[in-house]
Amino acid sequence: SGGKINPMIGAAGVSAVPMAARVVQRVAQKESPGNFLLMHAMGPNVAGVIGTAVAAGVMLTLLS
Repeated sequence: SGGKINPMIGAAGVSAVPMAARVVQRVAQKESPGNFLLMHAMGPNVAGVIGTAVAAGVMLTLLS
């Protein structure tokens, strides 16, 4: 896209909902108090959960 991407969003990709997104939000607000990333961090957070579910389904299929 050519736009700036906040690298902390990658840290929210862990499937620990909603804790990873909250940690990213707190770190971002320590750096810049007007920074609100919680909803933006929830996107990769939920994607991590979906990815984990798909991987578990594939493993269960292969092992059964």
